[in-house]
Amino acid sequence: MTIAAEEAAFTLHVKCYAHTLNLAAQRALKITAVARLLGRVRRIVNLFRRSTTANHMLKEKQRLLQLPEHKLMTDVVTSAHDMLERFLEQQPAICAALLSSEVRKTEKDLCTLTESDVTTAEEVVSALKPMKEATQYMSKEKTPTLSVIAPLQDTLINGLKPIEGESAVIKEMKAAMSGDLQKRYIDLKATLHACSAMDPRFKSLPFLTENQRQEVYDGLIAEAQDQPMPSVLSLWSVVEEGTGKCQHPPPRNPKPSCPLAALLGGERYGGGAQPKTNTQENQAKQQMTRYREADLLEVKEDPLVRWKEHPYEYPLLSHLAKRYLCIPGTSVSSERVFSTAGDIVTIQRSALLPDHVDQIRFLNKNLKRM
Repeated sequence: MTIAAEEAAFTLHVKCYAHTLNLAAQRALKITAVARLLGRVRRIVNLFRRSTTANHMLKEKQRLLQLPEHKLMTDVVTSAHDMLERFLEQQPAICAALLSSEVRKTEKDLCTLTESDVTTAEEVVSALKPMKEATQYMSKEKTPTLSVIAPLQDTLINGLKPIEGESAVIKEMKAAMSGDLQKRYIDLKATLHACSAMDPRFKSLPFLTENQRQEVYDGLIAEAQDQPMPSVLSLWSVVEEGTGKCQHPPPRNPKPSCPLAALLGGERYGGGAQPKTNTQENQAKQQMTRYREADLLEVKEDPLVRWKEHPYEYPLLSHLAKRYLCIPGTSVSSERVFSTAGDIVTIQRSALLPDHVDQIRFLNKNLKRM
């Protein structure tokens, strides 16, 4: 995919962040101690999956110990965390089943975990949990995700700092994941920071210094003032006119003449309001100031809905928000590509052009937002 983007000469190519998180987690799972632990757990899980006797005894022990009757999980590329978590949940029943005479009669080469292995498994699950939760969130399709990458990246890296008292295995895992994450998106930091700034949830940019924050906002102001948007400016003037202020107040009673007024009157020292320099640059600065001073949106809220419901509050910035928040941070799931396309490209629609299929598929997923 990276090579395809380079050959297509894309000016902006954001790699899937969910895949990036998975690569970082895989670095940690390749550590010798962790890989050996996963091999032992995988061997025990496969025993219960292939042996009907062992599986039957496991179910009996689950009922006896009042544990959830969940099946053990094998790991694939992205589910080592789930396999260990399920194993720890069922560990009492697993131990009881492995010690039963029925299982020992049929299985001679049994593999068990030591107390140290169980402790390590618990620590591994705890270390992988933030990566798992971040991957699950980034895999959602109905929320804009690019604006989340910068704050999430900063939070994950800070959470991977070593803590006093941790085992050497966990410290090595954290170092592997942190090192992999830190080398990602180095060339895209400006875009990621700008996108987070246009997200009402993260606009305070707490992961940057004050100078870095100001640099991001100055760049956005420059973008807002440079874009030709006469329609937006006209809408903004309509909003100003709708404030209820009278454009032509009734004439006042004439005041008595004054010698000073006769000498210094006219255009240079005439009375009345000062002339407004309502340029697009000033409007962009004013809107950015009001936007930054407004309350933060809750993290659970949808920033696209917020911008959609208030398009005229910051008309110049709303165009920047659409430009940045429409960029996905994760690749499209296979279910969306193939299942939705399968619903659309039926026998009756077999003559549809590929571009039309893409348009219909896009409308199918996004029409409610438009």
